[in-house]
Amino acid sequence: MTVARPTGEPTERLVGGPAGGGPAGGGPTGGGPTGPPTAPRPLSRNRAYNILWTGQLLSELAFEIAMVAFPLLILAHTGSAIRMGIASSLLAAVRMLAAVPAGAIADRWNRRTVMLACQGLRAVSMGSLAAALALDRYSYGHLLAVVVLEGVLGSVFEPAEHAALPQVVPESQLSTAVARNAARPFVATLLGPSVAGFLFSAHPTDPFTVTAAMLALSAGAMTLLRLPPVARPDTGEADGGTGGGMTAGLRWVLRNRVLRTTLLWMMGTNLVFNALLVIILALSHEDHTAPGEVGLMMACLGAGGLLGAGLAPWLHRRLPAPVLVLGFAWLSAVATGLMAVVSGGVPLGVLLGLAALFAPVANTTVMTHQLLVTPDGMRGRVSSISALCASGAGALGPLVGGVLVSRAGGGTDAVLACGAALALIAVGTTASPVLRRFPTSSGRSHE
Repeated sequence: MTVARPTGEPTERLVGGPAGGGPAGGGPTGGGPTGPPTAPRPLSRNRAYNILWTGQLLSELAFEIAMVAFPLLILAHTGSAIRMGIASSLLAAVRMLAAVPAGAIADRWNRRTVMLACQGLRAVSMGSLAAALALDRYSYGHLLAVVVLEGVLGSVFEPAEHAALPQVVPESQLSTAVARNAARPFVATLLGPSVAGFLFSAHPTDPFTVTAAMLALSAGAMTLLRLPPVARPDTGEADGGTGGGMTAGLRWVLRNRVLRTTLLWMMGTNLVFNALLVIILALSHEDHTAPGEVGLMMACLGAGGLLGAGLAPWLHRRLPAPVLVLGFAWLSAVATGLMAVVSGGVPLGVLLGLAALFAPVANTTVMTHQLLVTPDGMRGRVSSISALCASGAGALGPLVGGVLVSRAGGGTDAVLACGAALALIAVGTTASPVLRRFPTSSGRSHE
């Protein structure tokens, strides 16, 4: 992959890791003399991969803590729900806008430098807010500036981290690495909000101090990361600056039938699931479910995702890719339909966990194929295009869920509507030649 501005460097194969040494030879410190291929080292002993994984986990934990701490701080100082909404909307808008150039930055510049700069600046930004609170110099304008920086820098960091993965992991272990990466958001979602609430109750400064420390540790991890130098292969696209680069990336995605189809498939599925979560919360309110039981129900969602991420490598070794893609589509539709007939609380949470169980498996299948078939010089842009589509679906989903609850006459009918939508997606998945014959990548783990 490209780790420097596009200059003459050793060439890379179109898919997978770089030719010769590097990750395909057993990790970032591999290589050595040419000879018979050796088995790659386990991911647990792959230093560069573990640095990358840990740095991103710290980043995601910091983000989850901040997402709870920001509104708590605004409400504590002003009690204004409008100001809280402005900050939340500003963050979502900035993240979506920053995703557009972020991929081109990841493809054009040294990815390690990009990640290090992003995490270092995020740590300074959060630290400035913690210092202002400690000195009793809080201002809403300062908080909004931190929110903007968090949105921009976080969006730039993510495609660089994602595009760097095949540089440090051999093809044979890529699906396992992607599955382990899929577990990180669930870990962050399970731990972040509760940690934020505990820290804020101790002192309003503490969440931002801890967040700044986590981001500083993530930046420190990036200083230890070594990425093998590989060149961007010729994609036949001219880069006309950042905007032109993103246009080239979009054209490349639209010309690739498999990526184009899976992108639409993931957008539809994400939209329905994000709508479903809002509807489930509304249904719990209708059923007068206790807050503690609602929390346990949502914890089942995170637990299901974590379990699915753990099972993904095992399933990838035993089942072909089309079975995993079709299985997720149909199982999520059936689980959602059953949500309309079970009682609220824990039984509903179990079904949510069941639906979440297979999401990392399907995502691992799709993302592994995306990383393998995308040329290094396009990986950052393809990642940012995927993130932009996912965030768009994530932003629209709750709105759709709210409309369904208000128009469908109640939570149960809205759940049925989501189940019907997922069933249509499952039928479309089965009918699609691309998804029905989804390619089983060479990056399936045998670790």
